[in-house]
Amino acid sequence: MSVRVARALRGWGWGAGCRRGASDFRLPPPGAVDVAELLRDATTAEEGPREAVARRPPDQCSVLLFPGQGSQVVGMGRGLLRYPRVRELYAAASRVLGYDLLELSLHGPQEALDRTAHCQPAIFVASLAAVEKLHHLQPAVIENCVAAAGFSVGEFAALVFAGAMEFSEGLFAVKVRAEAMQEASEAVPSGMLSVLGRPQTKFSFACLEAREHCKTLGIQSPVCEVANYLFPDCRVISGHLEALQFLQKNSSRYHFRRTKMLPVSGAFHTRLMEPALEPLAQVLKAVDVRKPLVSVHSNVDGNRYLHPRHIQKLLAQQVVSPVKWEQTMHALYERKRGTEFPQTFEVGPGKQLGAILKSCNLQAWKSYSNVEVLAQDGDPDQDP
Repeated sequence: MSVRVARALRGWGWGAGCRRGASDFRLPPPGAVDVAELLRDATTAEEGPREAVARRPPDQCSVLLFPGQGSQVVGMGRGLLRYPRVRELYAAASRVLGYDLLELSLHGPQEALDRTAHCQPAIFVASLAAVEKLHHLQPAVIENCVAAAGFSVGEFAALVFAGAMEFSEGLFAVKVRAEAMQEASEAVPSGMLSVLGRPQTKFSFACLEAREHCKTLGIQSPVCEVANYLFPDCRVISGHLEALQFLQKNSSRYHFRRTKMLPVSGAFHTRLMEPALEPLAQVLKAVDVRKPLVSVHSNVDGNRYLHPRHIQKLLAQQVVSPVKWEQTMHALYERKRGTEFPQTFEVGPGKQLGAILKSCNLQAWKSYSNVEVLAQDGDPDQDP
């Protein structure tokens, strides 16, 4: 752990080995403390929280999904400011980040919010603020939560919600991750291409031919590979811009139904992000990671985390590994025929994860809803 990281974390009262109340900064992590208290209240001294919750009927349990980069939009957070502790979260975030995150989230400009260094912390905080809204409006959803998952940076929010790490530690890790990924993105012209294919589409073969094309252009060690598994026949491919342009130009050859460049700055979840590995791994060593109070599923393999060291290892590995979201959805919602599905709530900006869930598991999607983070018609002005 670098001296700079250690000092930064201790400055907010959440350094390695620090506990809540160690400094004047006593803001509890959103969701995590509430979950712990509610789960303890629901159990006896002889039983653990997960076992007690699991005995509830499946349709009375809940799953929380936390969105990732690309869901950001100017105005997010305005629909949350009336709820307890949300302004405290944004005030604490500004102290961690060194800039006014709430002002940026509410008023933009969109170009600034879209920068990787800004949008990842903005989505992280907005998602946890949405948990506060959900807890205020439907506390039973938090009490009955049995699992959580987050897409890419959303995984950090899911872990904070589940009590695996404190809010400020998680946000500082996201800050380091976002800035390192931004820097890695600027080193090589690269991007991400959303591809809707067909059953006969061979994504790996298409990526191979795109890499061969790049070699003819003189690009050394070209990158073009699947970075996100979204739902059947839908993938996001990351790599050098020349490779993605080749795939768009030859989409009919590979049976692509539709392609679209994503508004991101680089080839996330590929080896082009390797420069971001060490900064993130170092800061994660400083984070006091604990076992989640509810199951949290990893992007790297779709399975739930088993222990704190597992979390620290896979959170770093996630930066250069594909997001296996389709596999995560199968793991979350696998059940015997006739068993009811839990309620699913998307906490954070947008409804993208709901749309993916609908394509992965229509029956599970029928119990889906999202927590609105934008101001709705008739809401009073909630600006600071």
